[in-house]
Amino acid sequence: MPNAAAETVDRVVASIGNAALTASDVEQAYRFELFLNGQSLSVPPDPATLERVRDRLIDQRLLAEEAEAERVERTDLPSQAAATLAEVRRKYPSEEAFQAALRTLEMDEREVLQRLGDQALVLRIIDQRLRPAAWVERAEIEAYYRKTFGREHVEQAAGSAPALEDVENQIREILAQEKINQLLSTWLEELKTSRRVRLHSF
Repeated sequence: MPNAAAETVDRVVASIGNAALTASDVEQAYRFELFLNGQSLSVPPDPATLERVRDRLIDQRLLAEEAEAERVERTDLPSQAAATLAEVRRKYPSEEAFQAALRTLEMDEREVLQRLGDQALVLRIIDQRLRPAAWVERAEIEAYYRKTFGREHVEQAAGSAPALEDVENQIREILAQEKINQLLSTWLEELKTSRRVRLHSF
């Protein structure tokens, strides 16, 4: 009879419908986040950190399913993933350090590129779905320039703010991203309800 005490149980920490998300899935996602930042796992993450990673992983999986359902264009994702991996590589002091990080991650470059491509796909579905609804009016740009941009520029650069015309596109993108983030939060809550997302403690 097998020794039950010797068996390692990979705990389920969340479910998306009938699909389980395990503690090892979350821990792997955490290590991957560190890898992308050029960092190594120095101390084990605490439960609160793992819960935040779990929540991000759930969001990514829900959005990836949406991208699949809508057949989002994938043509240039491999080149985007390769460019991102090149940026990650530069965060390490040497090729040897980069390869050592890969071994610690227990992934090869092909697997990393696949995951980076998946992340790029998620960003694409967010942009395609939400940017049209995140239109920024000229009045909003002018208000942001008066109330926020000019004051922050003076505080940071100790000088007068540039003309509105010179920073209009920059401000438009800042405000659009704020709206996209708000819309994304609402969309994800709807997806979590419709996909029957359930959370469990670590």
